[in-house]
Amino acid sequence: MDATRLRVLRELADRGTVAATAQALSMTPSAVSQQLKILAREAGVTLLEPAGRRLRLTDAGQALVVRADDVVAALDRAAAEMSAYRGSPRGRVRVALFPSGAALLLPGLLDALAGSGVDLRARDEDLPAAAVPALLADYDVVLTHRDERAPDTSSPRVTAEPLMREPIDLILPPGHPLAGQDAVRPDQLADERWISVRGGFPVDDVLMSVAAATGVQPHVAMRINDFRVIEELVAGGHGVALLARHAVTSRSVVQLPLAGVRAARIYELARRPAADDVPAVATVLQAFRDVAARIGE
Repeated sequence: MDATRLRVLRELADRGTVAATAQALSMTPSAVSQQLKILAREAGVTLLEPAGRRLRLTDAGQALVVRADDVVAALDRAAAEMSAYRGSPRGRVRVALFPSGAALLLPGLLDALAGSGVDLRARDEDLPAAAVPALLADYDVVLTHRDERAPDTSSPRVTAEPLMREPIDLILPPGHPLAGQDAVRPDQLADERWISVRGGFPVDDVLMSVAAATGVQPHVAMRINDFRVIEELVAGGHGVALLARHAVTSRSVVQLPLAGVRAARIYELARRPAADDVPAVATVLQAFRDVAARIGE
């Protein structure tokens, strides 16, 4: 089977439509369709079937996509090794990071990679962990986060490695009646006005845990994903909020742990299963681990 056609099938699995696949590969939709038809003949099985106006992978097609991942990864490893022999940089690595994770880890990551020969291309992507498979169509490594009670994002096509645990704390305005405590119980928060993030992110998942502990649905007045804006609103007395511990930067709020609730988010490094064998990607993954370990210390 032709490796180029395997790449086309892989892109279709990642992007969902022939049109999106064609755009990603700088091909016409008809050329994509033709390549997929040829690949099906080479494989000797039906790889795609109609699903309304779209196409979806058959079981055989899904199995072949997993093998296509292996083939593409092997070709990428070969390219990286040849680059090393030519004395050129060990390769470009595309990394997506959620914004607060980028603020915490990216400066140290860049320092750790200085002089390594890795060309790191970083971009912020503020999406929930469920979006990881789609992001891996465009990135080699995705730093994501999830509630510590949620399952990881691993699948046959995704390796998700826990990187670090970050507690999620309560932040209050300085004059709040609970501000003088060492910790706050969920039942003390039943009547609060909340500022939260959009649903599907760890901070909101923890807020739902608070609701379960109190039996009271929280009154969420605002949903804003920018932690800096949330801090300013809390400092101004417009509500209380939950924030990841290292993301709190304002001295105008009171930061307290929650008592009696598992309140933390897990950072995960997601990538294709064979990505660890690509030297440049492996270098980036190890740099992430080293930076996270220093923060933990």
